[in-house]
Amino acid sequence: MRPAPAAALAVAAAVLGGFLALVLAKATGITDGSTDTVFVSGNGTALPVERRVAEPQAKPLLGNSFNPAAIYRARRSGVVTLFSFFAGQPADEHAAQGSGFVISRRGDILTSTHVVTTAGESSSDKVAAADRVYVEFDDHDRVPAKLVGWDIYDDVAVLRVEPKAHRLDPVPLGDSDRVAVGAPVAAMGSPFGNENSLAVGIVSATQRSIASLTSDYTVGDAIQTDAPITHGNSGGPLFDARGRVIGINAQIRSDSGQSEGVGFAIPINAAKRSFEQLDRNGRVVYAYVGVNAEDLTPTIARRVGYPVKRGAVIACLLPGSPGAEAGLRGGTQTRAVNGIEFRAGGDVVVKIENATVQNADDLVRAVGRLLPGQVALFTVFREGRRTIVPVQLGQRPSKPALKC
Repeated sequence: MRPAPAAALAVAAAVLGGFLALVLAKATGITDGSTDTVFVSGNGTALPVERRVAEPQAKPLLGNSFNPAAIYRARRSGVVTLFSFFAGQPADEHAAQGSGFVISRRGDILTSTHVVTTAGESSSDKVAAADRVYVEFDDHDRVPAKLVGWDIYDDVAVLRVEPKAHRLDPVPLGDSDRVAVGAPVAAMGSPFGNENSLAVGIVSATQRSIASLTSDYTVGDAIQTDAPITHGNSGGPLFDARGRVIGINAQIRSDSGQSEGVGFAIPINAAKRSFEQLDRNGRVVYAYVGVNAEDLTPTIARRVGYPVKRGAVIACLLPGSPGAEAGLRGGTQTRAVNGIEFRAGGDVVVKIENATVQNADDLVRAVGRLLPGQVALFTVFREGRRTIVPVQLGQRPSKPALKC
């Protein structure tokens, strides 16, 4: 059946419109991974153009099955090997080697702080950056990289390469808050210099508190995996079944120095926070309360007489800390419950802002997601009554206090 004249005209107009849209898209940068956003003031005057880098073009893989080969094929070009050279290093000494992954077409690369700095190598507070860092792609082509900055607390660093120096294939970032124990994962990187290696396993646990490799604090929400993480894997991505990055491979726990089924990754949501601050300010700051807390369990609550079963009981506060200035209260007496020494009598923190607090790690985790200077509402139980205490958070000092 032949179209009526009006219908034919509509089809022609649609084709012409699509062609013009494609031309305009190319002219404005929409098709090259970035856009120019023009802001218009109230009187119609155009404000300065703000250049915004678009999100990675890669999409999550389709399907619900775990296909390591498909993950490898789709993501290998976005995973890189890093070579770091430090000032004073002998000319014949090999470079420090690690892994990383591309997250934007602007040239941003995420890796671990300990791959590109001296953080954690001595007791000194001074951290030295690598004198030179090179990025090697899966085709073995190397380009120099600029170190944008690093976060010693969560062991996250940001590099940047010139986008014209090599084709960039960013990998998509997932949501580490939704990671489930037992979910399959794939770790990619360059263990012992063997670039583009793939290892598979499962998520063994989430929200693990582990000692940081680069600071005197702990990392409160690490992802534990049995996927082998060995020397050289550090800084590489930990992928979920759909090829989204859920963590940065960081360290192993081992008696022999080799992978023994207990590896840890920095959750990607923490890395996103670090990246945003480093990209904007060149440094990362963390909030600080200045309290030591202990886990409240149902048995302890029953024995001591708390009206709630779970929470973080404030054992003590550092003098002059934000928590002390706000009026939070610490424990007054030490009790022994089932072989555990417990400092009773302090405030029981059950919520910070909208985050539920069920133990001491939750308190650290909730504060870590806030910013210095912010006034946070602490919901506590004090002498059997529920009350809200506003606390103006401080900035985390470089070293934690050993005791209150």
